[in-house]
Amino acid sequence: MRLTTTNAAALILLAMSASAPAIAADWSDTAISWRYGTRYREPVNPSDIKKNIFALTHASGYKYGSNYFNLDLLQSDKNDPASLTQDEGAQEAYVVYRHTLDIGALRGAPIQYGKVKGLGLVLGFDWNTKNDVGYNSRKRMLVAGPTLMWDVPGFLSTGLLLIHESNAPSGAFPPISQVNGRYTYDTHAMFSASWGIPLPANLLGDWAQGWGFEGYLNYIGAKGRDEVGNSTGAETNLDMQLMYDLGSRFGQPKNRFRVGVEYQFWNNKFGNTSATTGNRGQRASTPMVRAEYHF
Repeated sequence: MRLTTTNAAALILLAMSASAPAIAADWSDTAISWRYGTRYREPVNPSDIKKNIFALTHASGYKYGSNYFNLDLLQSDKNDPASLTQDEGAQEAYVVYRHTLDIGALRGAPIQYGKVKGLGLVLGFDWNTKNDVGYNSRKRMLVAGPTLMWDVPGFLSTGLLLIHESNAPSGAFPPISQVNGRYTYDTHAMFSASWGIPLPANLLGDWAQGWGFEGYLNYIGAKGRDEVGNSTGAETNLDMQLMYDLGSRFGQPKNRFRVGVEYQFWNNKFGNTSATTGNRGQRASTPMVRAEYHF
């Protein structure tokens, strides 16, 4: 699978159009957000990295399913340099798109069993580009597989997805600098969970209203050998947030302006292991602050 930047942009626009009026949305939510942390890590890099991350996120639902789109723009500090000749931090764009088809809605009868309230089919992709010295990622990834929707306050989905992934790195140092062309990993599996659950109203009294616990968990199986022949490892990426609807305290519509804290644990980042990185940068434990505006 080979995509140019132009083709990728076209694909993104096509994905976003899937949630446009041609498929009438029953609900939608679009937000811009900012988050900041000082303990990000990158494989083979021994340093903690500060990053500002700006994001555009869109979610919507229609009769037969839902759409999710997220664009992260990441700015690193000098500990993750963009080039050998300056200390300007690297920049990255990372796109995620997922479309979930509701099988029960398609067949005209809900699929329910116990706490399971629905069965879906997830189709989507990841795409990124980054200009760092060490790797210069050009990731392309397709995902597909079943997901279960659970009967909880808010939402909880869990799925088992197959992944087809490739990359075309061009870092400045060997052996990455010696990689020519795009490399495709073995097809591998991912367990994925995502949730958004409001805190119970009786937990903190009146102040419990407006608090939400949100996040995702991806457990990704090993994907064979990497571009330079090293064995990859199973990857865990846990990202969770505790968010508060601050705007409603000042007369704004519900969930218009939210602030909170976020935490990410990432082990064997991108499949890199302690053996292949010298135990440098493949594991991260990153607290963050977060703010978002919904419109």
